[in-house]
Amino acid sequence: MIARVWEGKTKIEHSDTYTKIIQERDIPDYRKTEGFIKLTFLKRADNQFTYFKLLTFWNDLSVVKNFTGPNFEQAVSYKEDEKYLTDFPGNVIHYEVFAE
Repeated sequence: MIARVWEGKTKIEHSDTYTKIIQERDIPDYRKTEGFIKLTFLKRADNQFTYFKLLTFWNDLSVVKNFTGPNFEQAVSYKEDEKYLTDFPGNVIHYEVFAE
């Protein structure tokens, strides 16, 4: 199994809007991909920003590539994300899951 880790942040005033976008757009996109196993979406906030961390779990790297295309180490992004993410993440990190 492969774990894919993405991180991003928004200004605090965009937190609720971006959370809703994630719930309505991103999560369904992951779930409709064959070979997707599960996800954990985390967030925390300080006085200025909300920080997001996404862990997705996939059967294997070929499934990840089916979702992302050939540039699997690049973050999957949507045009609308540019309005909300302050430090637009370019890359993600992949880990082999060897124990649960």
